[in-house]
Amino acid sequence: MRVLLIGANGYIGRFVADRLLADPAVQLTALGRGDDADVRFDLATGSPGALTRFLDAVHPGVVINCAGAIRGGARDLTRHNTVAVATVCEALRRSGCGARLVQIGCSAEYGPSQPGSSTAEDAVPRPGGPYGVSKLAATELVLGSGLDAVVLRVFSPAGPGTPAGSPLGRLAEAMRRAMQSGDGELKLGGLGVQRDFVDVRDVARAVHAASLSAAQGVINIGSGRAVRLRDAASVLARVAGYGGALHELDAPPGPLRGAIGHPRPDSDHAGPVAYPYPDGCGSWQQADVRTARDRLGWRPRINLEESLADIWMEAACRI
Repeated sequence: MRVLLIGANGYIGRFVADRLLADPAVQLTALGRGDDADVRFDLATGSPGALTRFLDAVHPGVVINCAGAIRGGARDLTRHNTVAVATVCEALRRSGCGARLVQIGCSAEYGPSQPGSSTAEDAVPRPGGPYGVSKLAATELVLGSGLDAVVLRVFSPAGPGTPAGSPLGRLAEAMRRAMQSGDGELKLGGLGVQRDFVDVRDVARAVHAASLSAAQGVINIGSGRAVRLRDAASVLARVAGYGGALHELDAPPGPLRGAIGHPRPDSDHAGPVAYPYPDGCGSWQQADVRTARDRLGWRPRINLEESLADIWMEAACRI
């Protein structure tokens, strides 16, 4: 099976590439903006015609799109997350390759949900920020394209390679600084938020399964369990061997800056946080993952403690 992977150098894309390369039945071609891509192509600026010519030459059976931007203004997010997907869809429609499309979506497309609830694929999306809007628009383009396509809505990916600017990445960095400086207490904000963390290697398994399946539409990829950041911090402290006290900083409602996962404009340090949470998803998200089980035969295998241990191993290397 020939697979064209777009965004192989991204956080999720790297693990998808590893997963596919381990499958002897897969012939993988990586397309991206970097010099290490097999083919250099910028989806945000390249034309559908140019991509069509490449698809006709390579003739993949599956196209997996892991590319996109998670930060930036509305214009940049739209260009990299929406226009880029429009280019992929149009190129696939024009091409004679007949490839299946696996698009990586995200839980930010749903926006805030009711605490205690599990979000299923039929929930009405109400994204709370430009990132979620740009990803939702991409999903709608894929679903309306008439292609053989599936969108995997990934909840909060975690594990090795976790970006330093993510909530868990910033939590690990704050703990590393505290241990390095010998601080006996760590003050953190925004720990009341609850998210559905899923290991990035489990996400890669889901992408692989989706590429082999006939499933279409939207499928949630998550652990099916919301975890409070406060609890994740306690597990991380245990994994790291940090014996200091963890103090949660209270913050009144309001769009203040300096959250874990929300860098201050003039600093790399985390500080007090207030809601709404920077991903636009409010205080709670939890995936209903029954569709992934039923249609992909997929279940998460890696627990959060193992994911946090891997995050800490990378942070500890900087001590």
